[in-house]
Amino acid sequence: MNELFLEIGWALAAIALMGAAYALLAALLVGRFMRREPRATDHSPAVTILKPLHQGEPDLLQNLETFFAQNYSGPVQIVFGVHDEADPAMETVRALQAKYPQADTAIVADTALYGANAKISNLINMLPLARHDTLILSDSDIAVGTSWLTQVTAALSRPGVGIVTCLYTGEPAKDGHRLWSSLAAMGTSYEFLPNAVLGTSLGLAAPCMGSTIALKRETLDEVGGFAAFADQLADDYEIGRAVRAKGYTLAIPAMGVGHTTADNSLSDLFHHELRWNRTIRMVNPAGHLGSIVTHGFAFALMAALMLDFSAASLAILAVTLVSRLFLKYRIDGLFGTYAGPYWLVPLRDMLSFVVFVTSLFGETVHWRGADFAVEPSGAMSQV
Repeated sequence: MNELFLEIGWALAAIALMGAAYALLAALLVGRFMRREPRATDHSPAVTILKPLHQGEPDLLQNLETFFAQNYSGPVQIVFGVHDEADPAMETVRALQAKYPQADTAIVADTALYGANAKISNLINMLPLARHDTLILSDSDIAVGTSWLTQVTAALSRPGVGIVTCLYTGEPAKDGHRLWSSLAAMGTSYEFLPNAVLGTSLGLAAPCMGSTIALKRETLDEVGGFAAFADQLADDYEIGRAVRAKGYTLAIPAMGVGHTTADNSLSDLFHHELRWNRTIRMVNPAGHLGSIVTHGFAFALMAALMLDFSAASLAILAVTLVSRLFLKYRIDGLFGTYAGPYWLVPLRDMLSFVVFVTSLFGETVHWRGADFAVEPSGAMSQV
């Protein structure tokens, strides 16, 4: 039995070392990604920004205001959409309309539903009020820098590009629970973001994210409009995949936007991240399974237990932890972000491993207060 434990322990240690190498490679590629020079352009097309809203989220006012403060020379229209006129988010929108009376804005309140994905139904209702042919979708919990619109439209103007998306960092909500919001933000900044950079840099993935989806109206029509995604759980990913299937390229500018995390309990955080992980498993099972190598610290800790905390196992544990801390250091510096303190990284990594293991089982996700069954195609139906 002791010999078996040793064999298992060293196998776990080998996976842990691969995880450390993965973290260091991600740190290198994140640096290369952010060093890419943005292409200068004088092209500033008229743009309609579509902002589907749902309830009064933490920091909603600050997030939405960043879209009013763009340093952009072309015409900009912002269309906000809700399913209920009494939605608390409308108070925030009206306050911003009063503060920026010169801004071209519109509000759509429509209860019509066209499928299981309420956000897509919202976008279908909003689209008739969009006056411009360059469309940019962005989730309500996103904050952007003043050059965001310039960089996104510049990327979309490049030959062959049919869709543009943006990476995002986690930003704890100012009014959220300090611990859980920070842990959620750290998962975004120090796990999702480097994984996305590594996947795109090595040609292993082409993620399209709800933080930003920019495309021409004619491109949207080519893929069947928003109605084609009315039952898709990973609507952002599916929109990107559909556009790429038409022969277009997906572009990701060298910048990051902020994603507000506002989880107020361990349960909220766990179910939120479990939905993400199960969604990835459904749409990209090979990539999801391959992400096991990103959990180096968890494997190093298990290896140390199996190897009776030998000197070699503790050295491997130290290497994996240092590699993760270095990755956090690089992302904080390159993206100008701070999701949480260094001492929370081990707890964050163990939580991520538990979520990953749980996501391997079960076919349902919890979203907006309801449970949905998800098919292998990514289509969902309410349970």
